[in-house]
Amino acid sequence: MSTTIELDIQGMTCAACVGRVERGLKKVEGVQDASVNLATERATVTYDPAQVAAPVLIQTVQDTGYEARTTHTELSVTGMTCAACVGRVERALQKIDGVLDASVNLATERASVDALSSVSPGQLKAAIREAGYDVLDTGAGPSRVDVEREARERDVRALRRAVTVSAAFSVPLLLLAMLPMLWPALEMWLMDTVGMRTLNVIMLLLAVPVQFGPGRRFLRSGWAALRHRSPDMNSLVMIGTLAAFVYSLAVTVLPDLFPPGSAHVYFEASAVVITLILLGKYFEAVAKGRTSEAMKTLLALQPATATVIRNGAEVEVPVDDVLSGDLIRVRPGGKLPVDGEVMTGESWVDESMLTGESVPVAKRAGAAVTGGTLNGTGTLTIRATRVGNDTALAQIIRLVETAQGSKPPIQGLADRVVAVFVPAVLVIAALTFLTWLLIGGPGALGQALIHTVAVLIIACPCAMGLATPTSVMVGSGRAAGLGVLFRSGTALEALGRVDVVALDKTGTLTVGHPELTDLHVLNQNSQPGFERSEVLRVIAGAEQASEHPIARAIVGAAAREGLRLPDATDFRARPGLGLEATVDGHRVQIGADRYMTELGLDITPFTQQAGRLADEGKSPLYAAIDGRLAAVIAVADPVKPDSADAVKALHALGLTVAMVTGDHERTAHAVARTLGIDTVHAGVLPSGKSDVVTTLQSGGQRVAFVGDGINDAPALASADVGVAIGTGTDVAVETADVILMAGDLRGVPNAIALSRATLRNIRLNLFWAFAYNIILIPVAAGVLSPVGVTLNPVLAAAAMGLSSVFVLGNALRLRRFRPPVTAPAVQPPAVGQAVPA
Repeated sequence: MSTTIELDIQGMTCAACVGRVERGLKKVEGVQDASVNLATERATVTYDPAQVAAPVLIQTVQDTGYEARTTHTELSVTGMTCAACVGRVERALQKIDGVLDASVNLATERASVDALSSVSPGQLKAAIREAGYDVLDTGAGPSRVDVEREARERDVRALRRAVTVSAAFSVPLLLLAMLPMLWPALEMWLMDTVGMRTLNVIMLLLAVPVQFGPGRRFLRSGWAALRHRSPDMNSLVMIGTLAAFVYSLAVTVLPDLFPPGSAHVYFEASAVVITLILLGKYFEAVAKGRTSEAMKTLLALQPATATVIRNGAEVEVPVDDVLSGDLIRVRPGGKLPVDGEVMTGESWVDESMLTGESVPVAKRAGAAVTGGTLNGTGTLTIRATRVGNDTALAQIIRLVETAQGSKPPIQGLADRVVAVFVPAVLVIAALTFLTWLLIGGPGALGQALIHTVAVLIIACPCAMGLATPTSVMVGSGRAAGLGVLFRSGTALEALGRVDVVALDKTGTLTVGHPELTDLHVLNQNSQPGFERSEVLRVIAGAEQASEHPIARAIVGAAAREGLRLPDATDFRARPGLGLEATVDGHRVQIGADRYMTELGLDITPFTQQAGRLADEGKSPLYAAIDGRLAAVIAVADPVKPDSADAVKALHALGLTVAMVTGDHERTAHAVARTLGIDTVHAGVLPSGKSDVVTTLQSGGQRVAFVGDGINDAPALASADVGVAIGTGTDVAVETADVILMAGDLRGVPNAIALSRATLRNIRLNLFWAFAYNIILIPVAAGVLSPVGVTLNPVLAAAAMGLSSVFVLGNALRLRRFRPPVTAPAVQPPAVGQAVPA
């Protein structure tokens, strides 16, 4: 049995760091897979608990030179009476994936738990309660969103302090080094009054606090990376700045060792490079915080507390303490804390934050509600059905986190390049140093040092490491806001590459159940006509006694129009023909055309309507009242209002649209004509839908299949991308790669358009990251020196920082993505208006 945990990792700065952590974790016996995401600073590790424990994984991360964040939680446990109770609670806590250590004290009745940051206080409390004990509420502990926000803020604060300290010494150092070069009179005055040796000592005193203060992070991490034979960005900065510092120190302390013309110090290059890189890291940290805004919004949807009814009284408790079966009172304007079923009350609930659907949904007794949604104007009493990690919101958050943390195939290119990039840069730097020593002339050593440091600094692969994960992170977060969930980065990439979208008909293109679609009453000049609502009332009264789906559809239509249905007597079914009954003293007969012929009734007055219904794939039925032909009716599974817009938007994206259905050809083609669908595969058995997908793929086309039922699961699994309607069955949702939470088919073109936008964003990021290094490394090495173009280390550091900020800024543009098709705005009912049945 394997398990998967997530580790929050501190200290990673580039793609080389990611590769180093991944390689370290994969070397551990028992680890089956490890994937590290630089943007989320999280490692997803799948391992066998029988072979390796979580603390070993934490230690492995530390051994590679990084830190894995952990949390410490104190809980007050009640109900323990002996040492056996202590052991039982400890074992219950230690069984939770991600708990590193759990210690329980019987005397103080407290449990101390060290765990990964992904383990919530609610999980710990639930484990204790399942063991048969209770937890005293000492105030709601920090939520996941609070923990992550505080960690981000700590990083930003630390970088801000480092930049401030570094700049306080680097700015005067830069002025002291550069102003004399720009102002010869100042240089002469300094040489006469202070002297070169003393000036170098002053610059040394200004450089030391930067090099071994804020710059210590690069020395520590860079050396650890070299020691593990996996050099990264920190290694490049360490080698470059330390080389400039040590050379300058030697010039200051032992100037006579250097040939004439080469005894120059470069303290300002070392210190300013460190300052500028830290400044870039600061901006990067701020921008990375913004990339997770969508996740913060999801995490913040669940309220911190819930009003629970216990022993007849309302008690406000932390949402983590809500138990399945609890009765919860939700007042107007309040958020629903957990998933549940409405017991009493009526209201309209805004589910847009989860589904993307802007229209509030009516809720009354028996209706299901979802935690995180917003109650409208009524008060609801709900019974909790799913709490904690079982709620729909918790599952959505896990899906989004999984998608943000996974790697799309396009990331493989960056990973392969980075694996050899840093060692290659070190080789280029060494060749640059040796070349300039040979061709540099009198100041060869200084020239070699400057160009080598510039190569090391400009080549930092930060932008490469951030190019893909930041785009995936922002893109999947924006998708969640639109009601679209991607299970992985692979699905996010694959959806944008599809050529054909195959749609199931029933429940996907159509509403999924029969409804009364047509009712035309007969009005003849020679006889009194029939009134529509009266005809509907009478035939619905006759159909009440039948359980046939057609009968249910007619009765449902009458109920929606607010008609009070009379009781039927003398009901008699006519197998293969129809039915007859007496309603309010009227003899009512309903059935097919052959039934009307048997009754001796002429149906030619409805020839035009019957022909149109047949063209639409509907079978007309007729109604006679008191021996007179009264109406022609049709019951069918109607097309969803959003289907036409969705198909039109798919065509606008250049996609072929196919329909796969078990219905007969006539009905299927009628629906296809109505919606403008390109190809139809009708009469397909459930087991044959996956064969149709395979046939579509055989021409080299990539296929996305969209469905909602259990019979769609094989096709969803065999397609290149499976898209499930979120309102469908659990089996379909679990099989799919993409989930449309609102059940709105317009989410398909929106998801495809967002996937394409994300891919374009990734390609632009990768192009920038690669082109930046390919172009500027030769410039830094001095290839263009003969024409007067050089890149000193200070400018190289500024350019390196800007490249990462550019990549992050480009990824953040996805937050402004506008879907190609949106639902029309519908106003919710006025306050006090009754909720329809």
